[in-house]
Amino acid sequence: MSNRTFTMIKPDAVKAGNIGNILQMINEAGFRIVAMKYTRMNQDQAGMFYEVHKERPFYGELTEFMSSGPIVAAILEKDNAVADFRKLIGATNPAEAEEGTIRKQYATSVGENAVHGSDSDENATIEGDFFFSKLERF
Repeated sequence: MSNRTFTMIKPDAVKAGNIGNILQMINEAGFRIVAMKYTRMNQDQAGMFYEVHKERPFYGELTEFMSSGPIVAAILEKDNAVADFRKLIGATNPAEAEEGTIRKQYATSVGENAVHGSDSDENATIEGDFFFSKLERF
């Protein structure tokens, strides 16, 4: 079990002005930000990041959405980071997300669900390495 996970505040939440509110929820849940940047992926970069979904029917729509505006990428640290962060963000469908979760408060649909959270320790490492060099982690 790792003590680090990866997240992105997605273009919909950035556009809606929810960066600060989401970061506050992350901090209040006991996560420490190890690395963070405000950036924008082009469609090729989004395609590489979401390559695991390449054969899924939503892949094109996903990469188009994720390259539609800026994002905030971050590596977070806490004991049991992956599982605890998945609980904090809530279900992919905001209608099914528990009260008090990020997606319940800030997501508008299954596709525009405010945040990404790694689903395993292995993917947290891969995803963090996609955005951050070792020199950018504190």
